[in-house]
Formats: sequence, structure tokens, C-alpha cells
Amino acid sequence: MRMPSHARGMRIGLLGGSFNPAHAAHRQISLFALKRLGLDRIWWLVTPGNPLKTTSVLPPVAQRVAAAQALARHPRIVVTGIESALGTHYTHDTLTELLKRAPEVRFVWLMGADNLAGFHRWEKWADIARLVPIAVIDRGRSTLRAIASPAGQALAPYREPEQAALRMSYKHPPSWVYLFGLKSPLSSSALRGKKEQRHG
Repeated sequence: MRMPSHARGMRIGLLGGSFNPAHAAHRQISLFALKRLGLDRIWWLVTPGNPLKTTSVLPPVAQRVAAAQALARHPRIVVTGIESALGTHYTHDTLTELLKRAPEVRFVWLMGADNLAGFHRWEKWADIARLVPIAVIDRGRSTLRAIASPAGQALAPYREPEQAALRMSYKHPPSWVYLFGLKSPLSSSALRGKKEQRHG
């Protein structure tokens, strides 16, 4: 799996996850971020497996990439399993490799508010914040929990006003913005649960 095409100065949002399965909220978040952050592309980084979750029943990367591509259906959303080729398992390591291979690109890490709430459990999470700017997209009931989380509190001094969203790709990290206006209740785990109930 090769690096997706890119060019000097491109502003690219990175949305990582197992995409098991990819769903409408992933697409909604991406279209929302493209507009609010003024991005040229968004790469969906389909991971070999989330280190914080069990991977014993996780479908192969190629299968999840294909399903995500079928759902994305947008010329500016690029689905890639590049982490498998890089041999990285943690976001910090993936970002380090991407920055090394594409130093001329302006990356922004995208995450839902629910991920910010648990960000302090990620491997080298504080170092991740020092690698690239971060955009946190509001996820309904996760707002207060995210802002009050250990990572939310630790990163509070580096939070940018929402009006600065269009300039986030040019900000020097640590720098992050919280984007309101998109509240989708969908999650991959909830969709898997419904599928299991139907087939149970």
C-alpha cells in the first residue's frame, strides 16, 4: 500500500480508526472538516487494529478499506491502509512516519470529542499533540466529558478559538480547535452491536 498522492503545501486532514465498519458519521465528519478547516484532502487511515481494543475478530485491512471506499464516495476523501505498509500500530509512530515522508504537507489530526475524552490513554498522547495541529469534532453527549478529560485539561492552554479553524493547518503544534455544529450519534461499536443482535 503506497502513500496516497500529495503535493507540497497541501492541507490534509487525517482521520484514523479501525473503520469496523465505516459509517455515515465518518463521511459527515470528513465533509464537515473539509469545509470548516479549509482542507484539500482527508485521508482515512484504516488501522491494522486499535491497541486499546480487541482485534481478534477484526476483518482484514483490505476488506475494511474496500468497504470504506464504497461508503466515502468523494474525490477528496482518500481511504488508505498505509499503516500496514509502514508497520506502525500507534498514532504517534504513524504521524512520525508521515511527517518524515511528506514534510511539505500540512497535516491536521481529526478526532471526535469521544476520542478526546480518552486521549490520555493513547500511547505518547502528549507527543502526538506536539507533532500536528488537532481538530476535535463535537459528538453530542461527549462535549463536557471531552473538555473535562485529563487531555482536555492539559491541552487547554493550546486551544484555539473556533474562528481560527480555517488557519489550523498553519498553526504550530501543540494547537487544537473544538468544532461545534455536527452532532451525529453514530458509532462503529453501536453499529456492530445492532448487527450482532440481528444475527444473534
